[in-house]
Amino acid sequence: MAPVALATKELPEHVSHAGYRVVIAPSPKRIRAVFNGEVVADSTRALVMQETRLPWVYYFAREDVRMDLLARTDHRTNCPFKGNASYWTLTVADRSAANAVWSYEGAFDEASRVKDYVAFDWNSLDAWYADDDEMADQPRDREPEEDNPLVEWLIRDAWKARSSPDLVARLSDALVAAGFPLWRLRLLIRTLNPQLFGFTYTWQRDIGGIAESHATHAGLQSLQYRDSPFAPIFKGEGGIRRRLEGPDPRLDFPILKDLVEEGATDYVAMPLRFSDGQINIVVLVSDRPGGFSTEDLGHLHEVLPNLSRQFEAHAQRVSSLTLLRTYLGTNAGDRVMNGLVKRGDGEDMHAVIWISDLRGSTELADSLSRDDYLDTLNQFFDCVAGAVIEHGGEVLKFIGDAVLAIFAIDDPGQPRPDACTGALSAVHDARQRIAAVNQDRMAQNRPPLAFGTGLHRGNLTFGNIGTTKRLDFTVIGPAVNEVARIEALCKTLDEPVLMSAAFAESVAGELVSLGHHTLRGVRPKQEIFTLGPDATRRRET
Repeated sequence: MAPVALATKELPEHVSHAGYRVVIAPSPKRIRAVFNGEVVADSTRALVMQETRLPWVYYFAREDVRMDLLARTDHRTNCPFKGNASYWTLTVADRSAANAVWSYEGAFDEASRVKDYVAFDWNSLDAWYADDDEMADQPRDREPEEDNPLVEWLIRDAWKARSSPDLVARLSDALVAAGFPLWRLRLLIRTLNPQLFGFTYTWQRDIGGIAESHATHAGLQSLQYRDSPFAPIFKGEGGIRRRLEGPDPRLDFPILKDLVEEGATDYVAMPLRFSDGQINIVVLVSDRPGGFSTEDLGHLHEVLPNLSRQFEAHAQRVSSLTLLRTYLGTNAGDRVMNGLVKRGDGEDMHAVIWISDLRGSTELADSLSRDDYLDTLNQFFDCVAGAVIEHGGEVLKFIGDAVLAIFAIDDPGQPRPDACTGALSAVHDARQRIAAVNQDRMAQNRPPLAFGTGLHRGNLTFGNIGTTKRLDFTVIGPAVNEVARIEALCKTLDEPVLMSAAFAESVAGELVSLGHHTLRGVRPKQEIFTLGPDATRRRET
């Protein structure tokens, strides 16, 4: 018998097509589903879900389904008005269809009729039958639908947003303009950041503007986070919907109690998935009696996949810039992000160049466990690089157990630029930090840390070097070579800090000259200075 299409009129009349709706009605015909030659569902009491702009979906009582052919998976999806769907993989003989079967085991009110019923992905199965007639296509409503007001906004306005906060503001305005009973909208976007788990953006009707806050990795261990609706969503358990009105609302998260006291009537938290599967969260709160309607949530749910790509584009830029700044330094990362990506791209600049080197690192590496040695290196970097950053410098790279940094000087003609003062302050700060760390280390019977630092001032080139496929954004030039030689003298002269004359004459305070010294590969001899208490002493080599 040739396949036929099931006409809309074969189902009972339902509500108007205006807006967005979900209609669940009994199928007037016996429905069978076939996979790999096996009838996997056969029912004369199937329910048909008709949802705006979507094909019909048949739901079967479990007694009418070959549940023995299904294996539950960890996959979950969320609908803000139907609930969270659990999934199964269907296997018949040598064929499987992954996550082709689902059920709303905790269905919300709008979908309560299909609670615990089972649905099959139409295209994953081989054949569908209504009575004895094979259905050629998945049935769908043929009547025209009213447009979703958010679609035009998504096409015409959303792309104009320049950042995630701007997009949150525009989305909030669009929802309110569409009659959405929105009181608060909150978005949590995860990011690649060594310190931050993500950024939170909040719009609230009676406050205005977008409030931005940071979620730290440490905060994920807090009781506040573990008791929040966010925790199960990030674990992949779907979304959260709580109606906050009535005599006995379900207030199973502390935040819900706070919202009730503030007058909230409805709470919806949904996963916002990026293309790589990353789960973010969007939260909607209403204070209107009755809360959100199916039409409200349906319109948003329809555009959410495309809206998530808009947020993903902004989030990827933030993550890219964060990673570039983390691995290259703030200025270098910004330059690369702004287009300096070719070999040879860069600029000439004047700066203080700083090199610090951990003393006795070979002995430490030989005597300590791998984890203890890495902890020791990070303690050293926290002290030295942390002081550099704190006082306005930029760490360019970690070279084994050494730190290369610069303090940019905007006006090379200035006799005592702030950058030089900042570098000297960073030296004192780093030494104080190391002293504090050493007190703890010695109390734990761990060897103390010592380091040498070389400081110089000069011209250099800040840009890309390397091969066409593997580049390094760094500083090069004679001044860089000279500061490396100056730092190497720290061991020879048994001094923790050495400075060139070019740097020494740029800072206020009493420094001590150690005389003129030959720097390997550099002519003529250079006068070298160190930190001193009160007097000036000279030593000729």
